[in-house]
Amino acid sequence: MKIALWLSLFIVFYAFFGYGILLFIIIKIKRVLRGKPVAPIVADAYMPTCSLVIAAYNEEGFIIEKIKNTLELQYPAGKLELVFITDGSSDRTPDLIATYPQIRLMHSPERRGKIAAIHRAMETIATDVVVFTDANTFLNPDALLKICRHYADPKVGAVAGEKRIHVDATADATAGEGFYWKYESKLKTWDSELLTVVGAAGELFSIRTALYRPISPNAILDDFMISLLVAEEGFRVLYEPEAYATETSSENVKEELKRKIRIAAGGIQSIVWLKSLLNPFPQPLLSFQYISHRVLRWTVVPFLMILSLIFNAVIVAACGGVIYQLMLAGQVLFYGASLAGWLLERREIKVKALFIPYYFCMMNYAVIRGIFRYMAGGQSAAWEKSKRK
Repeated sequence: MKIALWLSLFIVFYAFFGYGILLFIIIKIKRVLRGKPVAPIVADAYMPTCSLVIAAYNEEGFIIEKIKNTLELQYPAGKLELVFITDGSSDRTPDLIATYPQIRLMHSPERRGKIAAIHRAMETIATDVVVFTDANTFLNPDALLKICRHYADPKVGAVAGEKRIHVDATADATAGEGFYWKYESKLKTWDSELLTVVGAAGELFSIRTALYRPISPNAILDDFMISLLVAEEGFRVLYEPEAYATETSSENVKEELKRKIRIAAGGIQSIVWLKSLLNPFPQPLLSFQYISHRVLRWTVVPFLMILSLIFNAVIVAACGGVIYQLMLAGQVLFYGASLAGWLLERREIKVKALFIPYYFCMMNYAVIRGIFRYMAGGQSAAWEKSKRK
């Protein structure tokens, strides 16, 4: 049982922190041997043609701000196309977009899900590159320039931007979402420098149009699937932190939990559909990154956290030992902090020191819920919007 405890703790630590430490060491060695990579400088005349595609479902509260933000984006004249898709929207979103002649509006009254809408739009795209972003996120003015310059390298098949969560001074436990994405951004930066990003976030990512492969309309994490299919074909998926999409945090922990459960269900679906990436022989480095950064978190880690606590308690009860007693005390303290965070959040009492353990445990609880939801066939691929602040 002691071996099982140490193995469980090691896998949990490795999935969230050990892989990051290992990446940091590898990148430092790589920079010593080859130098730090430098982003290419590309003249306007050589920038690829680009389509910015935005799928919007009932976003009348955000859409005018999104349009204004989109029209402020910098890109060489005559090389940028703006496409908004509003399939299934029953509010004023399509009507508001239609008042802007600079934008090509695609609307269908039928709601078949985001990926079906994207497929429909992609059939009409003729530019070199497509950039996808969400309707409730806002891009920095030079985001497209920062992304598209990387396509000067023919080995680059996709480029992901950074997701930033705006957290105000009065934030509740959803502030943990902001901390999580800052850490994820650093991991993605190192992943990209090592070889490739293993899965892009839909808030801002791009792809060479010629590499786009239609995926099943039942795909839950379409952005993740599309970007990994590019990597599977041998192209690099880069990360560009200087291009970023900013959004507010979830309205409350309940909304964040709903979003995380959906992502977890989509993660299991992606692992099943992309099982070829679990075979390390065709592309060992890609498989190493994929398993380390994604698969472990979406499969065994939450269950190993529970087993670690049980194993630790049984060992202490059976034979004691200072190391195991301290280990158990640490686990109890961590989960106690998480529980306290949950209780205080329900009473709308904000203690920022408890945000991270509470969010961490909530995130792993969502994985367990997501796994069972996927197995029960209860997760739809259609838009399932979480309310934002």
